[in-house]
Amino acid sequence: MPYTPSGFFCDRLIRERERRDGEGSLAKPVRFNGQDFGGLRQDCLQRKSLFEDESFPASVESLGFKELGHKSNKVKNIVWKRPKEICENPQFIVGGASRTDICQGDLGDCWLLAAIACLTLNEKLLYRVVPQEQSFSEGYAGIFHFQFWRYGDWVDVVIDDRIPTFNNQLVFTKSAERNEFWSALLEKAYAKLHGSYEALKGGNTTEAMEDFTGGVTEFYEMKEAPKELYKIMKKALERGSLMGCSIDSLVPARFETRTVTGLVKGHAYSVTAVEECKASPNKESKVRLVRLRNPWGQVEWNGPWSDNSKEWTTLSKSEKEKLQHQSAEDGEFWMSFEDFKKNYTKIEICNLTPNALEDDKIHKWTVSVNEGRWVRGCSAGGCRNYPDTFWTNPQYRLRLLEEDDDPEDNEVGCTFVVALMQKNRRKERKMGANLFTIGFAIYEVPKEMHGNKQHMQKDFFLFNSSKARCKSYINLREVTQRFRLAPGEYVIVPSTYEPHQEGEFILRVFSEKRNTSEEIENRIEADHPVPAPASAGEESEDDQQFRSIFQEIAGDEMEISANELKNVLNRVITKHKDLNTEGFSLESCRSMIALMDMDGTGRLNLQEFRHLWNKIKQWQGIFKHYNSDQSGSINSYEMRNAVNDAGFRLNNQLYDIITMRYANESMNIDFDSFISCLVRLEAMFRAFQAFDQDGDGTIRLSVLEWLQLTMYA
Repeated sequence: MPYTPSGFFCDRLIRERERRDGEGSLAKPVRFNGQDFGGLRQDCLQRKSLFEDESFPASVESLGFKELGHKSNKVKNIVWKRPKEICENPQFIVGGASRTDICQGDLGDCWLLAAIACLTLNEKLLYRVVPQEQSFSEGYAGIFHFQFWRYGDWVDVVIDDRIPTFNNQLVFTKSAERNEFWSALLEKAYAKLHGSYEALKGGNTTEAMEDFTGGVTEFYEMKEAPKELYKIMKKALERGSLMGCSIDSLVPARFETRTVTGLVKGHAYSVTAVEECKASPNKESKVRLVRLRNPWGQVEWNGPWSDNSKEWTTLSKSEKEKLQHQSAEDGEFWMSFEDFKKNYTKIEICNLTPNALEDDKIHKWTVSVNEGRWVRGCSAGGCRNYPDTFWTNPQYRLRLLEEDDDPEDNEVGCTFVVALMQKNRRKERKMGANLFTIGFAIYEVPKEMHGNKQHMQKDFFLFNSSKARCKSYINLREVTQRFRLAPGEYVIVPSTYEPHQEGEFILRVFSEKRNTSEEIENRIEADHPVPAPASAGEESEDDQQFRSIFQEIAGDEMEISANELKNVLNRVITKHKDLNTEGFSLESCRSMIALMDMDGTGRLNLQEFRHLWNKIKQWQGIFKHYNSDQSGSINSYEMRNAVNDAGFRLNNQLYDIITMRYANESMNIDFDSFISCLVRLEAMFRAFQAFDQDGDGTIRLSVLEWLQLTMYA
């Protein structure tokens, strides 16, 4: 039974158990804040009252913390109202959801609204986020719910329908139809997910797209696009991916201005098809075409392959039907792939995960998901520029098992995308949190180490260069990049740019064929070497001194207490000036007594004491090795190797606990803390093995046994 303190580690164990029970899946989303939509709604209907959400109240706290906080004049005249108080005959959705339902209000969240508008182009995805059968008539109880993907889990967010207003007008997102409210309520649910409306200020459209789909986004600048871009786009659409593109405007004042070719700068377009066809029945050459959609529903490209261009006359009737060509001012148009690359400056592809849709006909990515954490002083090692600590970052073993079906230009290999996302930074913004600068590197595992799940040590990274890595470290929520590598085993090392930066992250690997990725976790085990007792003739000066001091303090009973043990140890240890220590504390000596007290007296006899002293000498030698500068402490990052040298193999979670429990503010561990840690490890391993009678690695303890064990250890 592993010992974990309250807080993060207990929460993590609970989350892992929930996942084993299917929590967080598409079919069984996590209830955000533990709120059950069906139960709450039924309760309100029975009581004939409207739902009021105490976890996201109609108050300033839900509006924001700075510009929309208590001291802001902006919030003084804001009144929270339900739709039925704003207009007659309010509707959830009027005539189907469309991009005209999303009009920005007084909040800088256009990134979110652009994503919502894109979502309306795919009904299956839309109604995954916006559950249907919600209304202001039948079964109305002032309660609504929405579903989002959040760091590996689908969550169901419940809200009441009180919305911020000013002069009876919605303050934030609204619909062109005054009596339509689905977009305003969706925005409120997303604000609740992040703590407040103000937390939504400023962002990237792809951030929301991923939260609506669970997908991963790739960015391509056209001038740096890979040679296989056409194939990437083709495969992405076959998988149901969402795709957008835009034309950068160097002059902000010219945003959303029409060019002579009918394209609009600074404006987002959707890519809706990629096809290849014969331009003429008599020619074998094929032309690659891209179909795009202007969300305005009008204003189209007027160049080659536009609706009424002469190029269409070169196609057969069957080819035209395949392309579903029609001449209409509907905002949708075709253009050649070459013109597409010349005119647009960037493209974004949101690749969907297998659980985003239930349609098995669509071929999707294989995806593996890992959660992790950078802990200051233990597993927050920074980038490769910091070789002394880089190796301590979390490590993930990646196995690429199958090559692509259709390699580009005969380049064999496995195509995959790595996505590193930092968690909760937007929600923690009110506490001053900003996005970390993050990135990752990928190293090839030597064949002789295949299947070895040990954490790669410092020397491996000193003598091996990375096989691949992200283009740059950047302060975005997510860093993604596509790679092609030969089948085999690799290690992915995600990190912040600077060391000592604490945060949680999720690492996802998407591949066209099978892959597996998992955190490298050392097997938890311990050696218990018992140094052979020295014969009388081999006793060192320290041994002789200890025997003399022990007999002097123990007296006729030949047993010593914790306080007496403290005196014995410190009279000798303090003479070791290279340890630079003031000696052991009484609490440390009590732990030592608990470790060696075989007869339960709370005291040590000479034999128990000698066994303890031999262990302390062994551990003292390890400490001296890592205390090479004789500062009297070892760096918390070095503690990993010191613990390993002492015979304990632990995983990252346990190293994190050791750092938090025994390191000081400077992330150093002094001699007393070092010995205390090893004593505790030895005692807990010994106790576990005593209870683990069948050796299966699990034990069952009563509350009394658990408290007896942990209170005395």
